[in-house]
Amino acid sequence: MTYQPFWFDSAINEEAAAPFHLLPQGHHTDVCVIGGGFTGLWTAINIKQQHPTKKVTIIEQGLCGQGASGRNGGAMLTWSTKLPSLIKLVGLDNALFLVKQSELAVHEINAFTKEQGIDCDCRIDGCFYTASNRAQLGLLDNALDCLDQFNLNSWQKCTAEQLLQTGSKQNLHAHFSAHGGSIQPAKLVRGLKRVAQRMGVDVIEHCRYIQHHDHEPINVTTNQGALVCNTLIFAVNAWLPTLQNKFSRSVVLVSSDMIITKPIPDVLEQLKLNHGSAIIDSRTFVNYYRSTLDGRLMLGKGGNFFSYGNKVHPKFDQPSHYKKLLDSSLAHFFKGHELPIERTWTGPSDRSATGFPFFGHLNAHPHVLYAGGYSGNGIVQSYLGAKILSAMVLNNNPQWQHCGLVNQPLKQFPIEPIRTTGAYIVRNAIRRKELAEDLNLQPHKIDCYLAKLSGSAAKVDTQSLR
Repeated sequence: MTYQPFWFDSAINEEAAAPFHLLPQGHHTDVCVIGGGFTGLWTAINIKQQHPTKKVTIIEQGLCGQGASGRNGGAMLTWSTKLPSLIKLVGLDNALFLVKQSELAVHEINAFTKEQGIDCDCRIDGCFYTASNRAQLGLLDNALDCLDQFNLNSWQKCTAEQLLQTGSKQNLHAHFSAHGGSIQPAKLVRGLKRVAQRMGVDVIEHCRYIQHHDHEPINVTTNQGALVCNTLIFAVNAWLPTLQNKFSRSVVLVSSDMIITKPIPDVLEQLKLNHGSAIIDSRTFVNYYRSTLDGRLMLGKGGNFFSYGNKVHPKFDQPSHYKKLLDSSLAHFFKGHELPIERTWTGPSDRSATGFPFFGHLNAHPHVLYAGGYSGNGIVQSYLGAKILSAMVLNNNPQWQHCGLVNQPLKQFPIEPIRTTGAYIVRNAIRRKELAEDLNLQPHKIDCYLAKLSGSAAKVDTQSLR
């Protein structure tokens, strides 16, 4: 079988065939995790590391990694460029803690993959944030000033020689941090599944959650039968509004679309892109790109298809409907280079109103937990999310339990059809504004005004703390 997302298709093709584990009749477990992606697997592993005797079960409606985890861009990004927003959301002490932990997580993930023998092309070669047109110059300054204020700035202004490492003359300016890199996300998530199983976690694939009853112990109904658990965790990200309607206005489901070339090692060498750094420009709907170990170039762009009613639309499993836009971005950065295309794909991103993930107890139930709203930042942030969830389950780490992202009041987006209609109006204004800026033209005032309504959609804070 062929899967549209390139990463997942490649990872599955490298695996030896193995039988699926079915849900045993009368199954009882201490912790049931719904969702076999990054958040669910890291959480299960965290719990088993700290409490090996706990019985942990993961149920996954498809294959582990078949959702958002196995199809993202594979860039390992931290929260450092969002410090001002984070301070406003969770307070100074929590914000500083979370930024430090996000930078540390990059290296912890790398160490874990090596210790556990997960072959996932993990390259901790840092991250570049660039200005790919004149309007983007200086947009990182407010975030850097804030980091400087608290002696937390790991970003360095690039020299002309270092700027060449971004692979494109279109990048006029850049900052670099060593706390970043790239990874093959589907290989990572499939590797995490194997590690979890070695630790004794029951991983049941093709097991779809249907409903649960809140009395204790908690009864969960699936398409493979029923199970009983003491704690239930929803770690389904973009699927959360579908499974729990109370989150229908807490996120907006929007696509991030990706394109990858056939192997072009000679071109990458010419571009000086024979490294694992993640490169991201500073527009609202960023362009992000990176190379792969087998000599390919991958580019992605977020903020394209908005799903009406936050339903996980079939478009998310199809080739990108925005190939022309992706081709345009490739031409913008790599004009004059022949880039034979292997495939395009897309994936759902659950963007919260704050741009940060949220965690909590569903309907105030002490043993039913949820996570969501990763907002296009998955690999590092889901690793941190697992620390939060495991601390909530085990009640053993107050700093994570009270980090400011737990049981917070959730800002709500407008009801439909206002939400999706408004999202497209703002998206189109941003596109017109950024196209004008790419052409060194003055954007229309109304487009500039509408673009500001995107709130925290960008990966870089352009507003100061004041």
